[in-house]
Amino acid sequence: MEHNILVIGGNGLVGKTISRILKSRNPQFNIFIGGRKGGKTESDLKIDVTDPATFKTITDKKITLIILSVNDKNDHILRFAIENHIDYLDITKPTPDLVKAYSLAKNREIGSRVVFSSGWMGGIVPGLVSTLSNNADDIREIKLFVYYSVKDKAGESSAHFMAENVAVPFHEYKNDKPVAIRHFLNTEVFDFSFGIGKRNAYNFDVPDLYILNQIERVPDVSVKMTYNSKLVTWLLGSFQYLRIFSILSLKERKMIFGSSGNGDQSVFEIVVKDKNGSKRLSLQSTEGQAELTALSAVLHTEELLKNPHENKVYFSHQLHEPLSLLEQLSAYKTININIAS
Repeated sequence: MEHNILVIGGNGLVGKTISRILKSRNPQFNIFIGGRKGGKTESDLKIDVTDPATFKTITDKKITLIILSVNDKNDHILRFAIENHIDYLDITKPTPDLVKAYSLAKNREIGSRVVFSSGWMGGIVPGLVSTLSNNADDIREIKLFVYYSVKDKAGESSAHFMAENVAVPFHEYKNDKPVAIRHFLNTEVFDFSFGIGKRNAYNFDVPDLYILNQIERVPDVSVKMTYNSKLVTWLLGSFQYLRIFSILSLKERKMIFGSSGNGDQSVFEIVVKDKNGSKRLSLQSTEGQAELTALSAVLHTEELLKNPHENKVYFSHQLHEPLSLLEQLSAYKTININIAS
């Protein structure tokens, strides 16, 4: 079967990286780039997620899979994919948008594969969690710790996400109940791997909180983040404590979060506690979060297209055998993974 793959948002940092990795590993795939301005080649399609009138080119080009790497708050692309029985992979949604889109999709008749991959770094965390416990039902607590570098090539979408959501309260989960919290408060000292060392980490919202509790039914789930700059981490906590973010405009918040550097490592750590004790998985992407997010999207795409999966709604980790996902990530040249009890 011929695979015509469309990357919407393909001119952004993550979109370009997805196309590069996907083409290098799968030269037989036909890859199209969708963007608001179109482009100079037949592979560049003019698609504006806010204007469904531009979607006709998707069916004209016989697209079989859409990878969405730009935020589509009104879910126009999701609706179009469902209506036209086109496979769909979304790596973009913050938690509230993910919950809304998931509700929309699961209540529709599905004639293709609809995959939500909006968790941290392309939705790989829940899959890696499954490698740390023999029985998912035994898991009592999951903590995710994120190291974020302002030097990283994070791209505009990452900064926009933080600016848009930093003043919005969210939930972590304790004893299977949601607990309302705010970003960059409730410090916890964590000893990061890969030479980072002990850092203060603060509340941070990623869709894995919802996925691990509401979908995988883990009773206690929390996520905390630290910046490479201890001063920046402290300042963000102080701004939140004083509620300064609440009085700043979105434009002003974007100025705070809007920098993207020339490159740095990205690291996250998963700590899983079950009845047998505690295990920890540490993952480092030496090329940063854009590379890791794009690689994750590529691994989901390859799994979706090369192995049989029935037409229905998935979270991306549900596509994979956990050990296979771990092996594929470990085999990639810029990824380092350590597991310890």
